[in-house]
Amino acid sequence: MSEKKTGLRQGLTNYGDEGFSLFLRKAFIKGAGYTDDALSRPIVAIANTGSAYNPCHGNAPQLIEAVKRGVMLAGGLPVEFPTISIAESFSHPTSMFLRNLMSMDTEEMIRAQPMDAVVLIGGCDKTVPAQLMGAAAAGVPAIQLVTGAMLTGSHRGERVGACTDCRRFWASFRGDQIDEAEIEAVNNQLVATVGTCSVMGTASTMACIAEALGIMLPGGASAPAVTADRIRIAERTGAQAVAMIGKDLSPAAILTPKAIENALRVLLAIGGSTNGIIHLTAIAGRLGIRIDLARLDQMARETPVLVDLKPSGQHYMEDLHRAGGLTTVMREIKGLLHLDALTVTGRTLGEELDAAPASFPQDVVRPFDRPIFPQGGIAVLRGNLAPGGAIIKQSAASATLMEHEGRAVVFEDAEDLARRIDDPELDVEAHDILVLKRIGPVGAPGMPEAGYIPIPRKLGRLGVKDMVRISDGRMSGTASGTVVLHVTPEAAIGGPLAIVQTGDRIRLSVAERSIELAISDEEIAARLAVLPARQVDPDERGYRKLFLTTITQADEGCDFDFLQATRITATVPGDGNKV
Repeated sequence: MSEKKTGLRQGLTNYGDEGFSLFLRKAFIKGAGYTDDALSRPIVAIANTGSAYNPCHGNAPQLIEAVKRGVMLAGGLPVEFPTISIAESFSHPTSMFLRNLMSMDTEEMIRAQPMDAVVLIGGCDKTVPAQLMGAAAAGVPAIQLVTGAMLTGSHRGERVGACTDCRRFWASFRGDQIDEAEIEAVNNQLVATVGTCSVMGTASTMACIAEALGIMLPGGASAPAVTADRIRIAERTGAQAVAMIGKDLSPAAILTPKAIENALRVLLAIGGSTNGIIHLTAIAGRLGIRIDLARLDQMARETPVLVDLKPSGQHYMEDLHRAGGLTTVMREIKGLLHLDALTVTGRTLGEELDAAPASFPQDVVRPFDRPIFPQGGIAVLRGNLAPGGAIIKQSAASATLMEHEGRAVVFEDAEDLARRIDDPELDVEAHDILVLKRIGPVGAPGMPEAGYIPIPRKLGRLGVKDMVRISDGRMSGTASGTVVLHVTPEAAIGGPLAIVQTGDRIRLSVAERSIELAISDEEIAARLAVLPARQVDPDERGYRKLFLTTITQADEGCDFDFLQATRITATVPGDGNKV
């Protein structure tokens, strides 16, 4: 058996002469001023996702320098390389459309370049899942570092932060509760620093998931972007990347079924973003691990929401950090976790929790027996409207609407919604149910966060704050409301959502985990039978064509089918005593 190659000897370009390939590689890299001593060290690559279009990653240069310092202090050679960067508010048609492209970029660059370990620097919503998806498939020892959350701002003495407060103030503006001068003033305060959203949105959720998976240093999820703590975590991450080399700490060794279950527990306990399920499903799918939504719902019924952060609570990420970070959360649910799961430190999750500083009094993470919501933040719904499942973030929904029947007011797609939602003649009342079609993976394409359908302006002006809303799209993790998402199969591929008509009755029961269209099975079949066939544009090309022809549905993580593992090796949550 041949010896495993390390350092610069890995993945040599094939010129038919291996010695010459190494000679040529060293000659060119020495043009950057490296010595033979430096080039003899183990290589830690650093994936740089900084971009002027991405203020969530605005501190990337400082983090890269700190990672390099940690690598060199530990005796390694740091080598930075770029990948594409995805910023939520600067990505058209949607950041989700580009997540799989970034994962492919990450995977192929890890495979193509010589490295003994890799530090993944991500932050904004889709970057962390993209990096973990790519790294999981590439197989090189990897450790995640996030950019960290922004600090909060202040508006007229009120603490504010992106982006739950963005939505709250905009809703007030749409409803004429505040004027244009005030909405412009608050716009200057919602994002006070660089970094990711300051609430438990998707970016914060994915940071917590990465730590719960064990692929991030303990304590790495919560430190704000512009703090010394974040820089120190970056330095320690670089040093740990060197320590991982030569040990069985590949992504496959860390991202096990037990680790995936731990991440699901944490997702539920923090009141995390519904997007976390899609991303975790995609990460697990790269390793042949399937997430069963029915079992996940059972897990949710016994996992309370403990973290009092917006949008499910009142605090912000910087408060969670001051409260001890994710360690405080995991200690409260310790009895529900697989404590023998391995982490990037080489120690188990249980060992890391025991080694962490002692707990102290705080009011951000509730005790297990005094949760802010008695069941996990996310519930899985099924019914004739969503035979493949749908999701609702029950911890951020209105209690009075979680058992509701109403008349459907239907919008055929995002353009129809934009055209009619503020029409004063729109036939809609507060007890109606808003339905938006064709914003799923194929329909949009890219499954945008348009599931948070705005309250019609005529109702907003009357003080209506929430309505039941249903779509095959996604919702920002920063949003709240009684919003049913990820309806599967989606309307664009002929799912039952496609046949809903204005005036139909729909019944939502979160208690029964059901979402039902109140028409007969015969009528459903008849409507489905006359749906027009899906049209494929013969002039479609490039990445968009790849996306439309290979994208899977929400319950499979919206990954490309050819990127998933070729076979399922495990299904989680499992049937053991942890579920």
